[in-house]
Amino acid sequence: MAALHIIEPTDTVATAMADLSAGQIVVARDARGNEYTLRLLDDIAFGHKAALVDMPAGAPVIKYGLSIGRTNQAIAAGQWVHVHNVDSQRGRIAQAAAGPALPVAWSPPAIAPTAPSADAGLQFAGYRRADGTVGVRNILLVISTVVCANTVAERIAAAVPGAVCLTHSGGCGQLDPQRTWKTLVGLGVHPNAGAALTVGLGCELLQAEEMAAVIRASGRPAEHLVIQDAGGETRSVEQGVAALRRLAAQIAGLERQPCPISKLMLATECGGSDGTSGLISNPLIGLAADRLVAAGGTVLLGETTELMGAEPYLFRRAASRPVAEEIARIVLAIENEARRVGMDLRAVAPDPGNIAGGLSSIEEKSLGCIHKGGNSIIQSVVEYAERPSGPGLHIMDTAGQDADSLAGLVAGGAQIVVFSTGRGTPLGNPLAPVIKLTANPRTAVTMAEHIDFSAAPALDGSATLDELAGGLFALLLRVANGEETCAERLGHRELSIWRSAITI
Repeated sequence: MAALHIIEPTDTVATAMADLSAGQIVVARDARGNEYTLRLLDDIAFGHKAALVDMPAGAPVIKYGLSIGRTNQAIAAGQWVHVHNVDSQRGRIAQAAAGPALPVAWSPPAIAPTAPSADAGLQFAGYRRADGTVGVRNILLVISTVVCANTVAERIAAAVPGAVCLTHSGGCGQLDPQRTWKTLVGLGVHPNAGAALTVGLGCELLQAEEMAAVIRASGRPAEHLVIQDAGGETRSVEQGVAALRRLAAQIAGLERQPCPISKLMLATECGGSDGTSGLISNPLIGLAADRLVAAGGTVLLGETTELMGAEPYLFRRAASRPVAEEIARIVLAIENEARRVGMDLRAVAPDPGNIAGGLSSIEEKSLGCIHKGGNSIIQSVVEYAERPSGPGLHIMDTAGQDADSLAGLVAGGAQIVVFSTGRGTPLGNPLAPVIKLTANPRTAVTMAEHIDFSAAPALDGSATLDELAGGLFALLLRVANGEETCAERLGHRELSIWRSAITI
């Protein structure tokens, strides 16, 4: 691969594929094979950007064919382009208006609807549920309905091998507890959940008995426990362990059965992103996502903050004008909330790790992030923890923070997550296996125990994205059939629920 990679022919910057030094004469190449020779004026670290052309102050900086910000000083061809000389134009509290105005300029997608593929005949061995969903795991859950019940719930789960405990910091005193309720219920009726014990204190907003009733209505065995009724912690643990063992016995005999690949829902996520994330890792996930959609499956793209600046690209793929307007609405809501509290989003996005990895603006991070969704038509925008109504690609309104985002995506029904990371992260999820992918060769070594799939061969040209996508798709099927991910083996089950209002 060339020393500098250009994504689109119209780009004014290129990404370094290795650490480069000032004075070097390097070759920059775009995806179509066009080559350019450039003399570097600065050191350019791996994953960072060099200017391909002279740019005056105030000029748009183009990457992915779209603006990732504007220069705040003149930049010469060969100079390092980063946060010191590029300003993000989004998420600024001083802006009178942010994002695209409604109604959006939409026209029917130029791309053809995804055609069915030969993969539609593929099967995996899953757990068939009474509600028609299919799990890739058969998990015995203990769900704490309120922070006050967390410790009791954890002690109950610890006494029964294989049980997984869901704890969180809400459940009471929330001005709007519905998102917490919706998320916990979504996890309780998740395809990977076999049975659940709900544990509450008794005086909270979210009641354990009501939650257990909803879970039972899905056809899953469920019981509940109230600490105040049981008479304190010791009796609660005794009663809870007995109930959990009853539930374990009810799902112990469930066996995997052949299921069509169309029953799979894949969530896509990125965290600890760097310059390789948008260049290789996320487009690679997008290829696998397109393949699953073509086979009749479902894909979720979240992280609303990281759609900011990418709206023009997303609008072109929206199935209808209302879908395009929903994309605009959820992004505007994030920017308006930041302005309401007087917070400039540029202070938190991109974060310090993203910046160290070569990302210079919200727009650049977003344009790399959205490639995880592939190139399929966007069928709908769903709320946090909401299950989409049909197959295909859907956007979910989630936080950009990884744990909060994963909770919503999984509560919405995703059985498996593919998570790209440039710098590495150990984060997992209590219900869905999380496949970690990196294209950064250093991360593939330093964070090896957390990485399930390395896309680094794409950097030196020893493998194409299409070849790697085939390997990733094969891994996805193996995980659906029961192969454990690194996060599962290491016991990473982090859960954080995105709050919609303050606690009072």
